[in-house]
Amino acid sequence: MSEKKLGFIGAGNMATAIINGILRNKAKPADRISVFDLDAEKLRMMRENGVNTVSSGAELVADSDIIVLAVKPQNYDEVLRAIRSAVDETKVFVTIAAGISIDYVRHGLEKNCPMVRVMPNTPLLLGRGATAICRSDNISDSDFEEVYNMFALSGAAAILPESQMNAVIAVNGSSPAYFYLFAKAMTDYAVSVGIDREVALSLVCKTMEGSAEMLRSSGDTPETLIQKVSSKGGTTIEAMKVFNERGLPEIVNDAMAACTKRAEELGK
Repeated sequence: MSEKKLGFIGAGNMATAIINGILRNKAKPADRISVFDLDAEKLRMMRENGVNTVSSGAELVADSDIIVLAVKPQNYDEVLRAIRSAVDETKVFVTIAAGISIDYVRHGLEKNCPMVRVMPNTPLLLGRGATAICRSDNISDSDFEEVYNMFALSGAAAILPESQMNAVIAVNGSSPAYFYLFAKAMTDYAVSVGIDREVALSLVCKTMEGSAEMLRSSGDTPETLIQKVSSKGGTTIEAMKVFNERGLPEIVNDAMAACTKRAEELGK
């Protein structure tokens, strides 16, 4: 990465994951990273890692070249108002909140700043994230590459047009919760028939990992892989009948559409 100074407004889980990925991969020294948060304890933990902390969002913006807005969508208006006076159009801003568009941030800052819109997910905390990224027209290739690498260091990253950034939240941003729900339902069933919960959860987790690797590496489509497990007259096909009779594919589609609708509401 370049020698540009990196700043984070917000020191929650996602900001921590991004910073840890940068430090773990020695992509930027800790003294080139600054953080502001209202939570003094979070700032103390950042200082323990050698990261600079500041006393306000405006101070952070003034001292940073690339600023990551790592706050909840509901807090964006307040944050943008607080930092507006410190912003000029040399500053690069990164939004990682669901539904918050490039134009939304520019309107709040009253500046046509270079921007990157990002949708990461929580497995970024383990260095196994899946992140969608789009860029504004006026950001330099070098600045965009620096932001892209911040997320690619901690998993996979894909570049999309902004027109798809609300929809992709259902695909990668919110989707870990879908898998957790499925894992919980499977584990609860196992417990109901006398299998130890920890044993069941371990088997479910390893099955999910292996199934993901099969999807990634086998060259087969999901439909083909389902067919390979579902022997005629066997056990799997009976389970698949229930899923299809109960409309699981339609339920998933409707849930993802609801996720996208909420992202659009948050950005208004």
